[in-house]
Amino acid sequence: MSLARASTSGIVCCSLPACVANEASLIVREQVVVIILGTVFLFIGATACCIAPIRGREAGRTLAWFGIFSAIYGFRLFAAVPAAFRLLVGPFWPYAPQFVWVITYVILIPAVLFWAELSLGALRRFLQLMLFPASVIALGGFFAIFQGYPQRFMPYANVLAICLLLVVAVANVVPRIGTKYLLIQSQVSAIGTLILAAAVIYENSRTFLSLPSYPFLEPVALTLFVFSQGWVAAEKVLADEHRLISIENELAIAREIQTSILPRGVPHLSRLRISAAYWPMTAVAGDFYWFIGVDPNRTGFLVADVSGHGVPAALIGSMIRVAIQSVVPCADDPGAVLRGLKRALSEQLHDQFVTAAYLWLDTENHKALYSAAGHPPLLRWRDGKLERIQSNGLLFGVNLGADSYPVFEMPTQSGDRFLLYTDGVTEPENARGDSFGDIRLEQVVRENRSRSASDLSDELLAELRRWQPSTIAQQDDITLIVIDVV
Repeated sequence: MSLARASTSGIVCCSLPACVANEASLIVREQVVVIILGTVFLFIGATACCIAPIRGREAGRTLAWFGIFSAIYGFRLFAAVPAAFRLLVGPFWPYAPQFVWVITYVILIPAVLFWAELSLGALRRFLQLMLFPASVIALGGFFAIFQGYPQRFMPYANVLAICLLLVVAVANVVPRIGTKYLLIQSQVSAIGTLILAAAVIYENSRTFLSLPSYPFLEPVALTLFVFSQGWVAAEKVLADEHRLISIENELAIAREIQTSILPRGVPHLSRLRISAAYWPMTAVAGDFYWFIGVDPNRTGFLVADVSGHGVPAALIGSMIRVAIQSVVPCADDPGAVLRGLKRALSEQLHDQFVTAAYLWLDTENHKALYSAAGHPPLLRWRDGKLERIQSNGLLFGVNLGADSYPVFEMPTQSGDRFLLYTDGVTEPENARGDSFGDIRLEQVVRENRSRSASDLSDELLAELRRWQPSTIAQQDDITLIVIDVV
């Protein structure tokens, strides 16, 4: 038996086995293309789902819904090739048609959720509202599949898909709408979305119109859409990298500026041995310390801790440095120093708070004066005893009308040791969640009572490092000043 077609140039003959072979070869090529596309979508989906948990909350949700959508679409492509599907699902391969129908009904749900994550305002609310009809259609489709009438709810799914893709396409194509209702505006993303929308609308319109079938139209359009999203993601990553580099450069400058406003060293005084340690949590810190030297025998020591961390706290710290100039004339009165700083900062804090402690040492008259504003206590080691000295007024930023900072006066003698510090010294936690605390701080001071001020400072920082595991990030800035009277 043969098939023949008349031609003006002669007779073209094709034997039946040859035609069957050509048709079989075409089917094999189509199946290979479907398997390749299915593998690509499964891989992209699995990768997105694996990355989603380690991303931020919003980015993680976007990746998760995109991954689920891509993975089940790839699964549906495999279900169209019995041999490949059998390798994928094993003994369940005879149910390939049912899998295809289930995925066809369900796939709209992760697609809607994905677009909702990329949308804003009214468009986001509209897409979230569309989850209800999508879920109802999917539920109805399940019952129809099990009853043997899988196409019963397909017209409704087709109409919903057409409406959703039209809305998404318009939002991506019209810049005015996209700027208002989309998180990402990109020409590449708009082109990919428009191609996908056209293909999906065409395929879903075939339920109602007599249109020719193009088996690879939708998969190829979806592939182009995925690549467009990948392009946009790559652009965003590069833009973020440039922005991070810029931020790092700015932080490096900020770090240099902050370093310049801190003391370049400790005062060298004949009757005092001083050590200062400054251990910021981030590139810039909210802790601040300063020495107000009047003469070789009289010096003031200020330690302050701004609430919060990073650049905002560091800016307040720089304001404290400027404000110090206004209190130098009253350096021998800790209460006046703190009142002056509070007045100078009161208009600048903007819902931030500052604790501060000020110690005045007069080695000629063997006298020390101390006052604080909501700060951890001063520690004094004398004659084998460690004392906690508290003389607190309100911290800066609390405006209750009170402007009083009581001053504690004490005599000094050779062998006295004073410790000024911020709460970053006592707050570090170990793996069990236990704070380093005042008791351990005092224990380190007692055990190192015979060591120099700088050795005590180094040992205390080492103890803090040992207490807090390297896997736990530093939780606060640390500042410590040790002063020995000789």
